[in-house]
Amino acid sequence: QVQLVESGGGLVQAGDSLRLSCAASGRTFSRSVMGWFRQTPGKEREFVAAISWGGGRTAYADSVKGRFTISRDNAKNTVYLQMNSLSPEDTAVYYCAAKQTIVVVTTTRYDDWGQGTQVTVSS
Repeated sequence: QVQLVESGGGLVQAGDSLRLSCAASGRTFSRSVMGWFRQTPGKEREFVAAISWGGGRTAYADSVKGRFTISRDNAKNTVYLQMNSLSPEDTAVYYCAAKQTIVVVTTTRYDDWGQGTQVTVSS
């Protein structure tokens, strides 16, 4: 099991950048695929990005491709989401998630979830 704590959310203006962090505890972090998801009220949680164990493979939702970058530092047990060119449509609670698998998963079928961090982008 992996315990996850997100940070870095906040209120920004359209066009700004923000970096989210997800600190993980647990010995299985380096063997976990990590994902970022987001959710707005009344909508289902949606996939944003995911990264493989070693960081060599990544996947992105079409809506964030070219603007967001996922990365990880296994020595620090942390995964990041760099978000550039933010728009009001990116406003959501962002969650990180972990799954012990070798496959980069783009659905919500992850094992462990953080509590989320709010990102609000004003126009």
